[in-house]
Amino acid sequence: MTAMTDEQLLRYSRHILLGEIGIEGQQRLLDAHTLVIGAGGLGSPAAMYLAASGVGRITLVDDDDVDLTNLQRQVMHTTGRVGQPKVESGREALAQINPDVAVTALRERVAGARLVQLVASASVVLDCSDNFATRHAVNRACVAAQVPLVSGAAIRFDGQISVFDARDAFSPCYACLFPEEAGFEDAACASMGVFAPLVGVIGAMQAAEALKLLIGITPSLAGRLLLLDGRAMEWTSIGVARNAACPVCAHPG
Repeated sequence: MTAMTDEQLLRYSRHILLGEIGIEGQQRLLDAHTLVIGAGGLGSPAAMYLAASGVGRITLVDDDDVDLTNLQRQVMHTTGRVGQPKVESGREALAQINPDVAVTALRERVAGARLVQLVASASVVLDCSDNFATRHAVNRACVAAQVPLVSGAAIRFDGQISVFDARDAFSPCYACLFPEEAGFEDAACASMGVFAPLVGVIGAMQAAEALKLLIGITPSLAGRLLLLDGRAMEWTSIGVARNAACPVCAHPG
């Protein structure tokens, strides 16, 4: 841990003024490592707010390239970077926001031991992916490593967000809420569409929950699922309990 410079004290002064954060909380952010799975609609605002807030290390993981159709909602990317890997475009965008943040760009679809290794090195994981297979793999890795997970999703005009904190024996995991055997179908933006600002709302909230977890601000969204109806602009909060028979997080005894 290195003491903040005068420039950092000025850059993060609006955080430091908050009693819930202060210098100690901002230092926790500077010392933290966040893993962002997905550099698209959700990952864009999430990563940008993490960088702006001073999270010291951000690892971006995505195996896709920037496409013209992404630009309607994936605000981390630009017209001039169409065709570039999303993680490289993202690293450039985050460096422009905050050059002090160390950004690792991984152009790959992580799974297995590689995913477990990346999750174990992180302070918190943000799942900004767009498919259930990845979400379940990330959840299993977070449970195994006891690393908190901030999960978001958005399609059409509907969004959702929750926190799954494996450090708490009473907190449910993603599989408690969406069991793998339930056979939920993936809905792709390419076929279903998505309202552009919706991913901004959910992605920004993912960043907010991640920052709270890193600083130690309570309560988090653990044990609650927030659903957003983007047409009516109505939020619904649903309590989620841990499934004692969950094949992923159930504890013996």
